[in-house]
Amino acid sequence: MDFEPAYLRLWQSGALEARVERALGELAACRLCPRNCGVDRLAGNNGRGATGACLTGRRAMVASAFAHQGEERPLRGRRGSGTIFFAGCNLRCVFCQNWDISQQKTGREAGPEELATLMLALQEAGCHNINFVTPEHVVPQIIEALPLAISAGLRVPLVYNTSAYDSAASLELMDGLVDIYMPDFKLWDPEKCFQYLKARDYPGTARTAIAEMHRQVGDLRLDAEGLARRGLLLRHLIMPEAQEDTRAILHWIAANLSRSTYINLMDQYRPQHLVGHPRHMAGRPENKPASGRPALQYAAINRCPSREELQAAFAAAQAEGLRRLDEPLPD
Repeated sequence: MDFEPAYLRLWQSGALEARVERALGELAACRLCPRNCGVDRLAGNNGRGATGACLTGRRAMVASAFAHQGEERPLRGRRGSGTIFFAGCNLRCVFCQNWDISQQKTGREAGPEELATLMLALQEAGCHNINFVTPEHVVPQIIEALPLAISAGLRVPLVYNTSAYDSAASLELMDGLVDIYMPDFKLWDPEKCFQYLKARDYPGTARTAIAEMHRQVGDLRLDAEGLARRGLLLRHLIMPEAQEDTRAILHWIAANLSRSTYINLMDQYRPQHLVGHPRHMAGRPENKPASGRPALQYAAINRCPSREELQAAFAAAQAEGLRRLDEPLPD
């Protein structure tokens, strides 16, 4: 299929510069994500802007940028997906495998020129796309860098790789710029979301966000080489003790998006970050059993999902008629 990135049309029309101005204006009283912190990320005592839940001020923090060979097949192809990992996050997942990036101010500050340079370097290295990882809190910074990158020759698809804890405002700003949305629909039950993500409103927010992403780009479309060019690629991390969440999420996808939705049912969950570490409960007498040893706060998810749980997830997808699964369950 012939491919022209969505952002090229917006840039050629002259509308992208106005989008940049509008996006940066949102930082003045930031409500770019569902946390609605309202902080002024444009100004502050250090000249870099105040920070809210995402720990990020005026400039984006980049933790790493490289050709990722571990992404889904339609993204990684033969030469990798050009991932730019942003530090900071608006969720507080207790099991986060990238907690050292998401929950701390790591990496380096990157202005628009450096972000544009990173995009162009990844394209020059042969990457099939530019993959923004955890971009929910740096939408204006991404948009600010795009005219510089496009005018210098950026032409590969843009991937918005998100937790799905996105606001309507941010997704409106990205409309016409993103070619491939890749949300991770984590959990369905609000109480689990409060306990494990520290966001009780996550399920409703994710449903609204993912539906809007699908409205913008539709089902995933591949070229003759099997590379993603435009559309929605949805992830779901299979977790222990969460079979009902998985079934509910898969049913919602089939009923409200499309049975042709491209889904990666991920089997790589393992206890990380705060899960399985009694030291995080030290000093809290109410959580100590009679032995005096601290109890595990997240004992229910302090294990990998069983083979039965993995099989049940794939069976649920097939029962819903969802067969575009990225990774088949191994024998």
